Amino acid sequence: MASRFNLRPRLLPTVAAALGIALTLALGNWQLDRAAEKLQLQRRMERAEHASPLHLGADPIQAADIAYYKVEAGGDFLAQDTVYLDNRTRKGVAGYELITPLRLNGGRCVLVNRGWVAAGPDRSRLPEVRTPAGPIRVEGVALPGNQRGLELSNRVQIGRVWEHVTVERYRNAFGLELQPIIVRAQNDLGDGLVRDWPPPDVGVDRHRAYAAQWFAMALAILVLYVVLTVKQNPSAAPAA
Repeated sequence: MASRFNLRPRLLPTVAAALGIALTLALGNWQLDRAAEKLQLQRRMERAEHASPLHLGADPIQAADIAYYKVEAGGDFLAQDTVYLDNRTRKGVAGYELITPLRLNGGRCVLVNRGWVAAGPDRSRLPEVRTPAGPIRVEGVALPGNQRGLELSNRVQIGRVWEHVTVERYRNAFGLELQPIIVRAQNDLGDGLVRDWPPPDVGVDRHRAYAAQWFAMALAILVLYVVLTVKQNPSAAPAA
């Protein structure tokens, strides 16, 4: 008895389907790899949360050694070298985060994200924030100093207002010798800035969701290929 259905593959649709399936599977696996990397980062951050603070001095360090760990450092703020990170919001209110270098004992500096301040009604005038004078102790979390960030335009530095800061960019602008991290301050520095940092979200679930979408697309391509390739055999007699 002749089969009611025939598989009639054609070259171009077959090649296109194979490439589509291979590409979507590769992208899904890449997202799973990213999820695994982020999971490792999340576990590192959880370990760091319960570790004792590390003392940060003027001796050179490697960012990878202390990234996401608690640190503490003493020194003097260089208020004149403060930059304002634009487009930072808190509860729907536009504002800035202030980045100020802390000069450590020995001359080297480390950038400190001191916290958030609301923008005034006149965006051409920066809000005035007091910078503590004299020796001060900073406690916070060490973040990688050269992370890439989303920038809304090519004008990323306009005077003291920046869209994004990295250690490398700041070093090029001010010529300071810097540690390769940015300390996100957590203790009260007496400057009135807000330091209610949101809990970190490394995006493990997001990458897993993207992977599921790519795998679903691969399955959809396969199903569509089969539907368009399998044809009913008109010569086959229907079953009695």
